[in-house]
Amino acid sequence: MNGLNSEAFVLFDQHILWSDMIGNVLGLIALALGWRRSLWTWPVQFLSGLILFGAFFGHLTGSAGKQTVVMAVALYGWWQWNRMKGRAEDGGDGQIAPRFATWRERGAMVAAAAVGTVAVALLFKAYPTLSWDPWPDAYIFVGTIVAMYAQARGMVEFWFAWLLVDLVGVPLNFANGYAFSGFVYVIYGALVLWGMRDWWLRSRNGARPILEGAPV
Repeated sequence: MNGLNSEAFVLFDQHILWSDMIGNVLGLIALALGWRRSLWTWPVQFLSGLILFGAFFGHLTGSAGKQTVVMAVALYGWWQWNRMKGRAEDGGDGQIAPRFATWRERGAMVAAAAVGTVAVALLFKAYPTLSWDPWPDAYIFVGTIVAMYAQARGMVEFWFAWLLVDLVGVPLNFANGYAFSGFVYVIYGALVLWGMRDWWLRSRNGARPILEGAPV
């Protein structure tokens, strides 16, 4: 991993690491695959998380912790999408059917994000070696859990959750020297908006809510 953490090139006076670059390119690919509702989004996200964990470990604890969540939820998402994808014999297209979360689910996710962020931030503050930016790190860590859980459940709201995470993640990456992450998130923003539109339209055009009521 040390080789991956070496400098690849300099862009606008920012030193770009190989691990930062490769991990984020894989993240872009995973997001595009998620937009297309492809099962391959999950193994690509797992690999992206593994590489970025190596990039952030020892420097940005919250961001490194975020990658452990990415890898864990990627395994859950692979299992969930494989189990719940639309079957052709049932009128599906072999892919998961996007749906909007119920108000109860939305409330639960917002509450979990709020309580989780406070709890993790207090943990980081109690143990300063875990993070020098406890509140942003906690926000990113917990927000990623919520976003990826919503994606695994096929909820359109996962796109909104990613936007909210990125609002903090982008400036934090620039401030801590992970410039390629910051540049890539500009492209992430465009993909998120297009993906949100696609899932929104599919959820309103008669896609079967096959994940509704499914066990977690």
